[in-house]
Amino acid sequence: MPRSEDGIRGLTVSETPIAVVDLETTGLTAGFDRVVEVSVVRIEPGQQPALVLDTLVNPRRPVSASEIHGITDADVAKAPTFRDIAGDFVKAVSGSVVAAYNVYFDIRFVESELRQVGIDSLPPHFCLMYMRPMLGLGKRCPLGDACRAHGIDHQVAHMAATDAQASAELMGLYLGEMSSRGIQTFGELAKLKKYKFVESFASAPLSDALAGRLGRAKRLKSRAGLTGGGRPAAACQATAAATPNPIGVYWDALKAALADLQVTEEELADLERKRVELGLEEEQVRVLHARAFVSVISQFTRDGRLDARECATLRRLHRCLSVLGWAPGEP
Repeated sequence: MPRSEDGIRGLTVSETPIAVVDLETTGLTAGFDRVVEVSVVRIEPGQQPALVLDTLVNPRRPVSASEIHGITDADVAKAPTFRDIAGDFVKAVSGSVVAAYNVYFDIRFVESELRQVGIDSLPPHFCLMYMRPMLGLGKRCPLGDACRAHGIDHQVAHMAATDAQASAELMGLYLGEMSSRGIQTFGELAKLKKYKFVESFASAPLSDALAGRLGRAKRLKSRAGLTGGGRPAAACQATAAATPNPIGVYWDALKAALADLQVTEEELADLERKRVELGLEEEQVRVLHARAFVSVISQFTRDGRLDARECATLRRLHRCLSVLGWAPGEP
């Protein structure tokens, strides 16, 4: 891969390795919640995407949000910890630009887990969810909605391997769109929209040498079951319910809308329609809304301050959650 003195801005997107990362976690709050599953699909220039890392992760704390991702305490009991696989993860993303469907969520957890093993630097990264409006391909939406819009088969949600594979297929579509529009470098991509993630383009990819200083797991524990070609085995389809999990579908929509903490009226209407269509019980809505609100408070108070702008954002979020059926403090 060509080197650049200005991070990755001068690198050609189609000639740069992309590592598509997907995580399942115990919740939304990085630093308190932990990773319970990690998958990396690597896209080498001119090659098909390959799943190079996939494993459950023992968070060393009780697993929560099982109703969303289906992972239980028993599932992770004999899985490696993130410290055990830190070297595997760094090797999987080394020399590449990291992509994730909701990168603002995933990168916070990557940062938290890497800091706990002594790595303070983050790789350059970009968001596949925001790439849709960035390239004029549609509005920001959950991964499942984007896959349906672009004809990508994605039947098993909230399994890191299948979510990462679907995201990698979207990346292929984006590469084609960039090529047709003459967008070649990451610097040219950054000029399309002033999204926050483009600031990371000033960073350099993580080096393979870092992996040698970190733990490498002797045994991984994959839910998907890898085939020789580095793809999830067809048998993993059997782990999915015949119909989508309503809680997971609503949770994905809520996370997508809250990614930038600026919920538009259109997004609010879409969320309300989805909540009604899914037929969620009041108790289920309360749990999901409470988790979302607590996560935002945690983000805002991490620096020991809560300024006027953050308070205003919390008030807007509270109003949105109330419109959607329940907000913290309501009966």
